[in-house]
Amino acid sequence: MNFTAPSPHGGMGATPTDGGVTFRVWAPHAQHVWVIGDFNGWDSGENPQLERDDDGGADTWSVHVPGVTAGQEYQFQVDTGSEVVWRADPYARQMTSSVGNCVVYDPNSFDWGENGSRMPSWDDVVIYEMHVGTFGRDKGPHGSFESAIAGLGHLSELGVSVIQVMPPFEYAGDISWGYNPSHLFAVESTYGGPDAFKSFIKAAHEHGMAVIVDVVHNHIGPSDLDLWRFDGWYENDGGGIYFYNDWRGDTPWGATRPDYGRPEVRGYLRDSAMLWLEEFRCDGLRFDATNFIRSVTGGTWDGGAEIPDGADYLSWLTSEIRSAQPWKLLIAEDLQNDPLVTTMTEQGGLGFHAQWDAGFVHPVRRALTELSDENRDVEAVASAILGEDRGPSGSRVIYTESHDEVANGKTRLPEAVAPGDADSWAAKKRAALGFATVMCAPGLPMLFQGQEFLEDRWFDDSVQLDWDKSESNSGIVALHRDLIRLRRNADGVSRGLRGAGITPLRVDNDSKVLAFHRWAEGGVHDDTLVVFNFSTDVHEELAVGFPAPGLWKVRFNSDSPLYAPEFGGTEANDVEADGPAMDACEQSAVLTLGPYSAVVLTRES
Repeated sequence: MNFTAPSPHGGMGATPTDGGVTFRVWAPHAQHVWVIGDFNGWDSGENPQLERDDDGGADTWSVHVPGVTAGQEYQFQVDTGSEVVWRADPYARQMTSSVGNCVVYDPNSFDWGENGSRMPSWDDVVIYEMHVGTFGRDKGPHGSFESAIAGLGHLSELGVSVIQVMPPFEYAGDISWGYNPSHLFAVESTYGGPDAFKSFIKAAHEHGMAVIVDVVHNHIGPSDLDLWRFDGWYENDGGGIYFYNDWRGDTPWGATRPDYGRPEVRGYLRDSAMLWLEEFRCDGLRFDATNFIRSVTGGTWDGGAEIPDGADYLSWLTSEIRSAQPWKLLIAEDLQNDPLVTTMTEQGGLGFHAQWDAGFVHPVRRALTELSDENRDVEAVASAILGEDRGPSGSRVIYTESHDEVANGKTRLPEAVAPGDADSWAAKKRAALGFATVMCAPGLPMLFQGQEFLEDRWFDDSVQLDWDKSESNSGIVALHRDLIRLRRNADGVSRGLRGAGITPLRVDNDSKVLAFHRWAEGGVHDDTLVVFNFSTDVHEELAVGFPAPGLWKVRFNSDSPLYAPEFGGTEANDVEADGPAMDACEQSAVLTLGPYSAVVLTRES
């Protein structure tokens, strides 16, 4: 077989070019490297041998093999000096399975058509977290991108503007959350592979929704991991060239933390991240557990456990992405409420646009799931809504359900409210109140798949969503849709909910009533009043201060029987704010507020 080694062509992994494929791999301690595949009948006697690049002085090896085409399978053989081992290509763009063969992939073969979608402005973001394996309506053992596409119409009608896909990278087995990636450049084969992911992104864009993808750079694997001791070298019983080989390698998921201080490893992680933004046209990235990138223990306050290389890596990567694609949304799951996460890199921060806000979800869920009204701490809820100690409003992602909040011993909010009776009045009312709190607070609101139709079981990656609930709880779906329309100001009457302005008008822990003024610039169809009742009491004549005089119209009342026939139907009427001064406002009006309810009014004149 004719081949050229080293290859005159660039690119890591398998790169189709010039009538064949260039294969290149980083293996600094290897003695020899070969590529073997179905293009030569897996004949170990005629394997193309790679040579070191740059006249033998580089740590990468390459060869150009004519006649190899996309779709053909291959593996590397690496001579470590003590044995010859088979290794999957670290840059493999497609795998037959996590322990199978690499597949040559042509990145230019997919037809994107007229795809001009872009990330919505930050104040128009409503995120829907999706697990591809369980989202689809099919009843099989696991879903795929094809089955997920069938549900995009539902999300579009719901009003979602951004879909966050839980990690879709090749992982061990056929069923997983996705946070155990074994191949960072390959899309999970049971989901359909790379073209299926591109088809999903294209379809989402055609429905007017952006797609951000969840990436895992805090650890790799730990199982089905060919990166482990890739070229034979390691120290201290560690993982070799891709990982820290000392105490910094330890994570809660195995000793597989990447070595962020090694340029080749940083480049490897960077190339994977940029792949989804550039070739796959994703609209942003959500980084899993960034606290475990910059700290061994995940607690950045523990000075002895910090990893400066990790923080430096994150700053370097976000700076590059912000510079090249400033409209792409970068989210960190750091969970430390550390303002440095969302501080610009030039000011010593990590450079993310937003981070998951643990300071919001826990006090809000606690207030909603307390058995007794007297134990509901609305002062803590008010603090969570304000988020004053956790950076600007647009720099936090707020939610009551996420994959972490509904699994690992925790469950869906309706089930947490009323265990074994998630279809009860109390469960429905308080779940609705929770979502209203999310949608009316400043921040980037998020819901977890199935939340909109009161999915009640904990998140199980082997169990599909119960889509029958979208019919039986169609009113609750409508409640979510109406709140999202208000949050996005789809009707042009509630701009204040997209703004950063917020002033607490009343925080009453005795009556369990909260009232907030929300605004962007203020004025008609901007000034918004949100009133919450965290108790079973009906407030029939509740005098509340209004930030401006004139007519205020009710835009949303969660107690409406349109959302559930068992809701009380406590009527909330439009009011004229012409009463006496109250709640630090120069005028007031009298409202009616149902139990466990939220009412939203906006200024009409």
